[in-house]
Amino acid sequence: MHTPDDRLPESQANDWYYDNPVIPGLHPDPSACRVGEDYYLVCSSFEYFPGVPIFHSRDLVHWRQLGNVLDRPSQLPLPPDAAASDGIYAPTIRHHDGRFWLITTNVSHGGNFIVTAERPEGPWSDPVWIDLPGIDPDLAWDEDGNCWCAFAGADGPAFHGVRIARVDPEAGKVLEGPFPAWAGTGLQWPEAPHLYRIGQWWYLVIAEGGTERGHTVAVARARSPRGPWEAAPNNPVLTHRSTNQPIQSTGHADLVTTPDGQWWMILLGTRPRGYSPGFHVLGRETFLTPVRWEDGWPHVGPVNLRERAPGPPRPLEVEPVRDDFDAPVLAPRWISPRSRPDDAWSLTERPGWLTLRATGSTLDRPGCTFVGRRQRHQDSRTAVLLDPGSGRAGLSVRMDEAHHYDLEVADGQVSVIARIGPLRQSTATRPVPPGPLVLTITTRPAAQRPPAEGEPSGLHVAAPDFIAFHVGDDPLPLAELDGRYLSTEVATGFTGRVIGMYVTEGTAWFDWFDHEPLDVPRGS
Repeated sequence: MHTPDDRLPESQANDWYYDNPVIPGLHPDPSACRVGEDYYLVCSSFEYFPGVPIFHSRDLVHWRQLGNVLDRPSQLPLPPDAAASDGIYAPTIRHHDGRFWLITTNVSHGGNFIVTAERPEGPWSDPVWIDLPGIDPDLAWDEDGNCWCAFAGADGPAFHGVRIARVDPEAGKVLEGPFPAWAGTGLQWPEAPHLYRIGQWWYLVIAEGGTERGHTVAVARARSPRGPWEAAPNNPVLTHRSTNQPIQSTGHADLVTTPDGQWWMILLGTRPRGYSPGFHVLGRETFLTPVRWEDGWPHVGPVNLRERAPGPPRPLEVEPVRDDFDAPVLAPRWISPRSRPDDAWSLTERPGWLTLRATGSTLDRPGCTFVGRRQRHQDSRTAVLLDPGSGRAGLSVRMDEAHHYDLEVADGQVSVIARIGPLRQSTATRPVPPGPLVLTITTRPAAQRPPAEGEPSGLHVAAPDFIAFHVGDDPLPLAELDGRYLSTEVATGFTGRVIGMYVTEGTAWFDWFDHEPLDVPRGS
């Protein structure tokens, strides 16, 4: 959040501004609700465990992670071989009748389900499965207490627009429908529906055009959830397609109001960099933008990197960038692919250290021991203090099993290993002394890096960033790799980079982990 700037026009001198995204890194498909003066927000988590991070804010700008809604294996049954970018899709969070309700889809096991909690930090219930097809479910209640579920109807690969059913959310039973609601304006993949009762109208907000650069937000309204639905004359109400806006892929939106009646939209977007077609590496992030109403329809956008805030900042306590592993449990920001078996990690075996034990022999297949954090800064520094013992362990930048860069220590050597699609190559190796050592990975804009001797002309322009690997206090990197190969445009899918600690042989120990913006001086 920025304080008022004396250089701003006098009419803006008492305004507050914030920077987008409000939740950076892999936090897509946001959904939010307000309870009094508090806001709560959830995001998709895909193949990662624990699932569905939940955040709290007092101003819609500063968000603190409270925990994860799906923090037990009984809530998040993922097959050991669940594909990357499968798992949990597009949750919706609502507060009704004194309880928090969350509905989402496990596309790898079971389909749509509901969990509830008395408090947002949990504990959340085990799933109540609901016999509805499709993805991206939503919940809304009418004045008679009926619960309506809107979802993106699907039959295999074919989408049929948004459908709506009246449901019993306690029992997971369909009481009426589902019946066709609205197929959108004709663009592909009409999905991500959210249903609202506003005044005398029901509004249906959806995403269209695919979650890539053609993403849009469209709106329709009706007098009843049963329809008929009338499309907004200004559809799409928001899109950045075919523009030079630094934020792209804007869509999958949810509406929220402030206590004083202001309307805001929470949505996803990306920040591509590099030469055409551009590459986004952090995944789809959470953005915030104001909404105005004209003639009974919402008007939005464009979404800017800097926006006027809803009001004075009310920041919450923020987790430190450094984790010394002194707490009795792992902080909620730590995630692992598919599962995190209890016998694979410990915070008590060696107090003050995170102990990791190998459960798989390679990061190239599911089943490995990996504990990581979403990369939150485009230009970043991530460092760990590793005691590898006699095992094989390191620090990895991960998109999926086929796209990751590893800084690995084993057999008295440190290596940089690149896995890009079917290719796996060790790009640099150096002997290291036994005992603990610091491993550091930095990401920085390609434009700041002059081309190395012998590199093809223009290579430094095309990449979104370069990823450098350092050992100890050596200022020269052991290797520096093109970041485009760890982007969604290359790896495909719906996720972004996660930087984490791993072990693929034996046992290793990690004393601390730092992840911070690159321009923050070390030790600050």
